[in-house]
Amino acid sequence: MSPHSDRTRLIASATRRGQGRRPVNPPIERASTMLSDTAGAMRDGADGPVYGLEGTTAARELRAALADLEGGVQAFLVPSGLASVTVPVLALTRPGDEIVTTDAVYGPTRRFLSRYLAGRGVTTRFLPAGADADAIIAAVGEKTRLVLMESPASLTFEMVDVAKVAAACRSRDALTVLDNTWAAGLAFKPLAHGVDVSVQALTKYAAGHSDVLIGGIVANEARLIRAIGDAIEDLGWHVSPDDAWLTLRGLRTLPLRYAEQGRSGLQVAEWLQARPEVAQVLYPPLPGAVGHDLWARDFTGAASLMGVVMKGGDAAAGQRFLDALSLFGLGYSWGGFESLATHETHQMAYRDHPTPLEGELIRFHIGLEDPADLIADLERGLAAFAG
Repeated sequence: MSPHSDRTRLIASATRRGQGRRPVNPPIERASTMLSDTAGAMRDGADGPVYGLEGTTAARELRAALADLEGGVQAFLVPSGLASVTVPVLALTRPGDEIVTTDAVYGPTRRFLSRYLAGRGVTTRFLPAGADADAIIAAVGEKTRLVLMESPASLTFEMVDVAKVAAACRSRDALTVLDNTWAAGLAFKPLAHGVDVSVQALTKYAAGHSDVLIGGIVANEARLIRAIGDAIEDLGWHVSPDDAWLTLRGLRTLPLRYAEQGRSGLQVAEWLQARPEVAQVLYPPLPGAVGHDLWARDFTGAASLMGVVMKGGDAAAGQRFLDALSLFGLGYSWGGFESLATHETHQMAYRDHPTPLEGELIRFHIGLEDPADLIADLERGLAAFAG
């Protein structure tokens, strides 16, 4: 890995020399058929892909930049963030294997584990959302093939001592996969902490403009790289050149957007924490929040995604809160330039182990708007929540 900062490397990779005159951004090459000059060259990958499924220039450059960002040997692209989780899980498990994760795993990932994988002989053990490293390690048994982690976790933002879990799993011949979307490959480096496979919904912060669906997978070990690459080839996954190009362009400004949104996120979180209508702000970068010690130890930055537990209320009050907002968009996803809000209390019902909350759960993503304007918008929402 280059000694330069992430911010510098992501820009420098676009301006490297030795290739003659060229545009800063690679061309968008839309192609299924790739032509060769000779019959002998048709199967020789030295001159580039032999078929469009292998990815053209923008995809290759995005894979290289993502591998460099995450400190990995090889990166792969898939058509969505969900696919970035499902592909390595499919590639690395077999019927009879067990997966260990927690109740706080991303909802569509849970659905995949409980519906698709369970129907094909791979079982999943869902631990309580607040399970710490010791509890996760204790759950790893003889059949455990893979431990799937998110830190912070979805919706309730629990933190895990990832390095401790990864080291224990390695000693027990179990693999680890970490969804690193919240850290965006910037604030936390899973592979450097012993994780086997790091995945991201590049849809979120990497692309950054809410107009692309794409996922990334990064690994170091040759056997894992081969298994994941084979799975992508066998499944026929492909990312369009336009989506790869847009994501690569977004990646160049990722460090600036991530840092600015993190500063605004903390400002909004501090304001929310002081409000009498709020019972708890679920945001590990916030001093005093659950998981703050682990975040401060392991992370170098923060996303701007958080959960807010209200004091009481009901579904109607949560809807009033959202309907009163004008700057926050009402839409799923996050990581783009715009602020978003969603009402998430109903998703707690899918968990095997109840997560006690004092009131309604609302999730906020803080965008690039002025934090003072967002706070004024939230004041209107709080007033509506109170009725």
